[in-house]
Amino acid sequence: MLDDTDRRLLRHMLADPALSTADLAERAGVTTATCWRRLEKLTERGVIGARQAVIDWRRLGYEVEVSLRFTLDKTDPRAFDEFLEAAREVPEVIGIETFLGRVDVRLNVIARDMKQYQEVYRRRILTLPHIADIEALMLIATIKDAEALPL
Repeated sequence: MLDDTDRRLLRHMLADPALSTADLAERAGVTTATCWRRLEKLTERGVIGARQAVIDWRRLGYEVEVSLRFTLDKTDPRAFDEFLEAAREVPEVIGIETFLGRVDVRLNVIARDMKQYQEVYRRRILTLPHIADIEALMLIATIKDAEALPL
């Protein structure tokens, strides 16, 4: 699937996503044209989804991050769809994940402070449809946050 050149390109890209194609090629030890072709193939195959900015929400004044785990009332066959549709409309929700098991959905919510979080929780989160149970986990510290795979 991946050869050594692909792995080198991906390792360097993960280490510094802002690298230009020329700089990435130099670090991986290939020509710029080879690098570009390889990146195109990896993108076409879905290995590379997108290059994206990683935003430090705390530096923008968001001091509270809460992970909310939901169990949904699945007696309505549209429960998942309706919940997810409504959750996407909450601007403070920065992540939505679905699971198999006791927890159905997890929302990651940010707020500037506890007062704003309480407001979002009461007015936006508790009004989401089909909630059977909620568990809140407040983020204290992120110890490791790596999307890199051992390539």
